[in-house]
This record gives sequence, structure tokens and C-alpha cells, in this order.
Amino acid sequence: MVSRSLSKAIIAFIVTIVSTLGLTIGKVEATAMQDRATWLWDTTKIVEDESGVLQFLESKDVNKVYLQINTDIANDNYKSFIDKATTKGIKVYALDGAASWVSEDGYKMQDQLFEWLHTYNESALTTEQFSGVHLDVEPYLNSGWSSNQVNTIESYQALLTRAKEGANQLQIPLEVDMPFWFDEIAYSNQYGNGILAEWVIDQVDSVSIMAYRDAAKNIIKIVENEIEYAQKVNKSIVIGVETGASNEGKTITFYDNGEAFMNKQLATVHRHYANKTSFNGFAIHHVDSWMNMRP
Repeated sequence: MVSRSLSKAIIAFIVTIVSTLGLTIGKVEATAMQDRATWLWDTTKIVEDESGVLQFLESKDVNKVYLQINTDIANDNYKSFIDKATTKGIKVYALDGAASWVSEDGYKMQDQLFEWLHTYNESALTTEQFSGVHLDVEPYLNSGWSSNQVNTIESYQALLTRAKEGANQLQIPLEVDMPFWFDEIAYSNQYGNGILAEWVIDQVDSVSIMAYRDAAKNIIKIVENEIEYAQKVNKSIVIGVETGASNEGKTITFYDNGEAFMNKQLATVHRHYANKTSFNGFAIHHVDSWMNMRP
């Protein structure tokens, strides 16, 4: 007969194994839920090479695509691509934006995007609809950033406020791209006083930080403020990295390093932020350069 103490030991062992297994499964599920995203700027690819693009995305375990809106492309092409992407577990977000959008009357271009998106989603089946909006505005590329930064920041905030209203009306999430250094930009205007990065995080459902560096330690450092703030306010941060050639220096992109090196660096970043619920995966910029990246 098994002694009582031995029985207790066996039970304790089983409980430990089950608990550990449960934690492991929980971590795997959490990782699986994180974004593995990419930008697709050349929308003609969904017409000229739909199967090739989808095969590539699937091979890289991508689960979200930011697809640039080109209204010259027929809606049927969008419907076909999104439907096939949906069957592969890939969400497609409508991507648009330009620095000119923060100029006077620039909001009209954003309004056109939301009007187009409303008409499109209304006419599409559930599996053919865009799952959200992803804006890439980059106000610092507008001439007003250097000539009148205060007004340009306020115009950018007005634009995002308008975008938030548009996304709410469509009942879809709103995401934006943001440079890592917005945590160094202060604002004081009709929207209050504070740090621009924090204001942006507050407004949208998720922020993709353009953390364009080619070493894990540097990526970790430049996103830490945003990760910590998003943690406090229960928001989502996706870390974006570059794979294209850059004239800003070799430390900006993984272009010269290759994909294996990039994946190793991203794994290190992932381990560092694994316990932060605000960290929601990675976004690779962008499909074309990623496709041509050396192993």
C-alpha cells in the first residue's frame, strides 16, 4: 500500500506538472494572439500576384496586413484578396495616410478614405471586409513641422480625433504608425498638456512604433517608454522594424544583416517584453523588401 506521505508527494507532483503545463499553454496562446504584421504598399500586387503574396504571408506566419488603399483597383480584387487572407487567419487593415494630411484642408483626404471604406465594407461579405484602419501620416515630414511645429502637432491631433470618430462609426479598430521619438515631443493646446506619444496611445486601439534599429538592445531601449505607458492605460504596442535599404545608416535596418539575424534579434526583444501585456508583437516593414531579403 502506498504511504499517505508518498500519495501526497505524487499529488503535489501532478499538480505542479499540470500548473506548469497550463502556464506554458497560456504563454503559447498569448504569443499566438500577438500581431505578426507587415505593410503592403504596392497594392497592384494583389491583382498581379495574389497567390504569390498570400503564399509569402502564410510562410512568414503573418496574421495582419496593412494594405495600402488604391481606389484605382477594383473592389472585386480587394474582396478576393481579403477573403483568401481571411481563410488563412490573416486580418487585412486599410492603410493610408500622408504628411500632407496635416496641411490645411488635409483632413478631406482622410475623409475620402473613410467614405470609401464605409461604401466598400457595406457591399462586402464579412470575410471580404477590412478588419480595421491603419494610418501612416508622419506629420514631421510636412514642411509645417519645421516652420510651425506647434500648429502642425495640433493639426495632427485634430486629424486623429476625426479618424477616431470615423473608425467608431464603422465599428472597426483604429491603429497608427508612430516614431519612437514622439515621447520627446510635448504639446500644449486645446487637447491639453502632455507628451505626444502618450496622447496618441490614448486615442487609438494600437500603435505601431517605428523602432527602426538593427540590434535588440537598441530596439528594447527606444520603445520602453511607450511600452510602459501603454501598460498603464491598457493599450497595445506593436514594434515595427525595417528591412529595406536606408540612407540614414546601417543601424536603421536589417537589410544588410539578413532575415536569420533579424529573427534572432526579435526573439531577444520578445523575451524582454514577454511579461508586458501592452507588447503585442512585431510588424515588418515591408512586404517588397522582406520578400527580397537575404536569408
